[in-house]
Amino acid sequence: MPLDVSSDLPDAVLLARYAAGDRAAARVLTLRFTPRVLGYATRLLGDRAEAEDVAQEAMLRLWRIAPDWRAEEAQVSTWLYRVVTNLVTDRQRARARRPLDLPETAPEVADDAPGAAAAMMQRDRMAALDTALTALPERQRQAVVLRHLEGLANPEIAGIMGIGVEAVESLTARGKRALAAVLSGQRAALGYEDEETGT
Repeated sequence: MPLDVSSDLPDAVLLARYAAGDRAAARVLTLRFTPRVLGYATRLLGDRAEAEDVAQEAMLRLWRIAPDWRAEEAQVSTWLYRVVTNLVTDRQRARARRPLDLPETAPEVADDAPGAAAAMMQRDRMAALDTALTALPERQRQAVVLRHLEGLANPEIAGIMGIGVEAVESLTARGKRALAAVLSGQRAALGYEDEETGT
């Protein structure tokens, strides 16, 4: 089956095809999920190299579970985010047991913005957001990233995090308030006041 045809198939169907030996299905799933889980892990860990390891391990676990996959139990994306969340939590616990080597600044995020000034401003904004996210408690950071950066719905986040929807709402609300407080003094430096006044 051509790649463009299989790319419209649901995740669970693609996973079943992969389990049956369809390499094109694996390619589609890899292209579909790797950027998402890598971005999620990067935001939670603040370390691109470590996030790449987590994303790779999560995808390997998906390939291993493919023959036993039961679509009625969970969506592939929910399962994958849950695995990434658990892998990140394990790494953060391991970090807590050893001395921290924190980078001076948050990693830069690639941007396809048209102009150099716009690209620099976007990088500064993302760096400020990433730095502010690292200041949040772990569960708040997970909820905020899943909801506002990954765009997942609260029930799906609840499944990933293993908590109730009300707890997700509470974590997200507290996380947003904390982020707003941390970032409020940086509005001018990040160019938001200029955008509001049109100058």
